[in-house]
Amino acid sequence: MIDPMTVELEQPRLETLSPSRAGDFKTCPQLFKFRAVDRIPEPTSIYQARGTTAHLALQRLFDDPEDQRTPDRLYDLFREAWTEIRGEDEFEGLFEDLEAEREWGMESMALLTNYFSIEDPTSFDPEDRELDMLEDLDGIVIRGILDRMDRDSDGRLIITDYKTGKAPPEKFALSAFFALKIYALLIRNRTGETPKEVRLLYLNGPTLYRLPIEDRQLDAMDGQLRALWNAIQRAMDNDRFPTRRGRLCDWCSYQEICPAFAEAETD
Repeated sequence: MIDPMTVELEQPRLETLSPSRAGDFKTCPQLFKFRAVDRIPEPTSIYQARGTTAHLALQRLFDDPEDQRTPDRLYDLFREAWTEIRGEDEFEGLFEDLEAEREWGMESMALLTNYFSIEDPTSFDPEDRELDMLEDLDGIVIRGILDRMDRDSDGRLIITDYKTGKAPPEKFALSAFFALKIYALLIRNRTGETPKEVRLLYLNGPTLYRLPIEDRQLDAMDGQLRALWNAIQRAMDNDRFPTRRGRLCDWCSYQEICPAFAEAETD
């Protein structure tokens, strides 16, 4: 019989890393711990519900023939998607009453109207949508879901990510491309083809930010991901996840249990 007192506890190992969790660790290692290690659930906001529903609607818009990809059809797809998911536990109690839910829906569809001022969905067919990726980059395993991938008139790959939040000022937009550069790296690893550019499509604006991609950028991202992977594993080995105060703390749902805020209260 094995004596449990003599068994050494295995250190947790990092098995996969998503672009969003890599971004969390860069932003604040403690945030990464709350989300990826402790897996403490966060309350769903009306903005997250809008993002989830809008992504579903935009994904399904391209299931229709080109001439049917109209604003009215997108509104219908949004309503259908929300009807489909609104009963899930994470959305329970999200609205005070039906009037608040209706107002949210009208605001959401106004945002969707902005989509058609950025691009014409009747003019192209995506190469892929909601692409589930799991790539082994010579020892580190990265996984995530890519919103959309297209080919331009020259046949070059374009990666697009939908955002329902407000676009940051252009001078701060570069950091927002972090996850998309990871996806570009994953596509190069899977297909051997380097995407031409990545795009952030913000419905709230509307705003479209574009970033040309070159192999040297993806090589640098590969190195950055490996450094992050090693830093995360060291943090897990030592159970040491320092806090990093910043402007995003104002929107963090973990403030009540964050050591940084507890320390601030005792000062």
